[in-house]
Amino acid sequence: MNYESIYFIGIGGIGMSNLARYFLSKGKKVGGYDRSESLLTRSLREEGAFIHYEDDIHAIPAPFFNNEKTLVVYTPAVPASHGELRYFRGNGYVVMKRAQLLGEITASSDAVCVAGTHGKTTVSSMIAHLLRQSQVDCNAFLGGILKNYNSNLLLSRASHITVVEADEYDRSFHWLKPWIAVVTSADPDHLDIYGTEEAYRESFEKFTSLIRPNGHLIIKKGIPMTPHAGETVKIWSYGESDGDFHAENIRIGNGEILFDLVTPSEVIRDISPGVPVKINIENGVAAAAAALLSGVTPGEIREAMHTFQGAARRFDFRIKTDRIVFIDDYAHHPRELSAAIESIKALYTGKKITAVFQPHLYSRTRDFAQEFAESLSLLDDVLLLDIYPAREEPIEGVSSQLIFDKMTSARKLLCTKQELTGLLRNKDVEVLVTFGAGDIDQLLPQIEQVLKEKYLSGSK
Repeated sequence: MNYESIYFIGIGGIGMSNLARYFLSKGKKVGGYDRSESLLTRSLREEGAFIHYEDDIHAIPAPFFNNEKTLVVYTPAVPASHGELRYFRGNGYVVMKRAQLLGEITASSDAVCVAGTHGKTTVSSMIAHLLRQSQVDCNAFLGGILKNYNSNLLLSRASHITVVEADEYDRSFHWLKPWIAVVTSADPDHLDIYGTEEAYRESFEKFTSLIRPNGHLIIKKGIPMTPHAGETVKIWSYGESDGDFHAENIRIGNGEILFDLVTPSEVIRDISPGVPVKINIENGVAAAAAALLSGVTPGEIREAMHTFQGAARRFDFRIKTDRIVFIDDYAHHPRELSAAIESIKALYTGKKITAVFQPHLYSRTRDFAQEFAESLSLLDDVLLLDIYPAREEPIEGVSSQLIFDKMTSARKLLCTKQELTGLLRNKDVEVLVTFGAGDIDQLLPQIEQVLKEKYLSGSK
C-alpha cells in the first residue's frame, strides 16, 4: 500500500491492534482512537503508535490530516455517528473496514482462515504455533495474544502462509480468500446483525464458497450447514472421536492429556496438548489437520503441540496449585460455556467449581438467556455480574436477572464488579473460573491477589 499513515478508529480492539502492529513493522505512521486505555493500547503506544481516548477531531495528530497519504480503518463496532469517522468520510479520505484491509493484505498469500462461533481463536493460535515451530513457518493475524510469543501478530520473511482468524461479525469473513478454511462451529450468534439463525448459517456457507480452487475445507463433523465449496476444493471432516481427522486412545489424568491422532494416511501417536483441557483434543485435531495439509511433519506436530501455551484469556491458568486453581476464559456464548465447564469438570473431578460470569451484550443475553442459564447450572457456585454493553444501548427489560431467574444452580448470586472481591474473600473456593468477553479481565489482578492471600500465604 502506498499510504504513509494509517489511522485506526477502535485501535485497541484485538483484531485492529494486530493490523496496527503490522503497519508499524512496515515503517508507516500509525495512530488511532479508542474509547479507553488498555494493555493493548499501552503496548501500541510503546511501539510507536499515536493514540488518544476522546472522540475529537482536534486530538487527531497532524500526520493524519492528509487525505491522499492517510488510510482510515474502522471496526464495525464503531457507530456511524462517531465524530472522527464522520469527519474522515466527509473529507475525501479512503475509509475501509478492518476486514476489507485484512482481506487485501492476505490476498496474495496462502491464507489459512479459521471461522466459527467459538474455538476460532484457540484453533488459529494452535495452527500458527504448529507452523511457526516447523520448517514451514507462517505469518499470523490472531484474535488473541498468543502466550508463546506475547503477541497477536506473527511475521515471517520467508513463509507464503498467513493464518487468519475469520470473524463472522457483520459478515467480516466474506472479505477473505482462503486456501485452507477451518469451520469449528456455526451455533447461532450475533442475531442483532443476522436476524435469524438461518441467515447466520448461510453466512458460513457463503464463507466456504470463497475458498480458492484446489483449496481445502476442514469442517467439524455434524455442523448443521451445507458447504458451498467449489468442485476442486477438498472437504475434510474432523472431530474428537469421528471424522477424517480424529483422536483415539484418549488418556486424561494427573493434569495431562494424551491422544493418538488418526489422519487419512497415518496415526500420530501420543500427542500431548500443552494446555491440557478436554476441549483442546478437538481443537488440536483441527489445528493438526490444517498444519499437515500445509506441509508440517508428524514429528513437528507432536513436538509443537506439547509446547503450545495457549492464547491469553482462553483457558488461561492464572493460579494452578493443589490447594487452589484459578482459570480465566473468554467464553461468552452458551455452547462455549458448556464446553469449557465440561472440560474443567473432567480435569478436576470431585472439586467444587465456582464461576464468575459477565454476560456480553444486551441482545445476546435476550436471545440466549435460557441457554446461558442451562450452561451455568452445570456449575456448583455462580456469581453473576451485570451485562457488559460493549457497542449496545440498554434494552428495556433485559438484565442479568433474565439468566439468574432461569438458573437451577443450588448456589447463585447476582453481584456488581465492586462487590466481587469481597464476596470471594468469604467463599470457600477450590477451582475458580472467570468467564466473559467484556471488561472482566480488568478484575483479574485483584481476584488473583485475594486468592493468593487467602490460600497461598504462610498462614494458610
